[in-house]
Amino acid sequence: MITVANRIYVAPAYGDAFEERFRKRAGLVDGMPGFVSNQVLRPVNDGDPYIVFTIWNSREDFLNWVRSDEFVKGHAQSGTMPPEAFTGPNKLEVHEVLQDSTRPDLKPEPKGGPLKMH
Repeated sequence: MITVANRIYVAPAYGDAFEERFRKRAGLVDGMPGFVSNQVLRPVNDGDPYIVFTIWNSREDFLNWVRSDEFVKGHAQSGTMPPEAFTGPNKLEVHEVLQDSTRPDLKPEPKGGPLKMH
């Protein structure tokens, strides 16, 4: 199991528009094999990023999503906000799940080294 956190720095004046885009997201990821969940986390402190947090059954499942036509379609609207809506570059973080308290029988994700997206 892996988690993927995309930290997106949004200017406060664009927060509502950013959130609305996620409310109207295509939702294509929801049907992908190995997809577990998607959360969009709103920052409570000034200057902190939004976090788009997904959980996947495996690294391979996530990579299949990133390389899919559904990924391209699902991200088609992500470039529609103006550059000034963002206060810095987004940062993608991937973590291998060693333990999950809701799944005590979960086998830890094997160490896979750096993630090669393409």
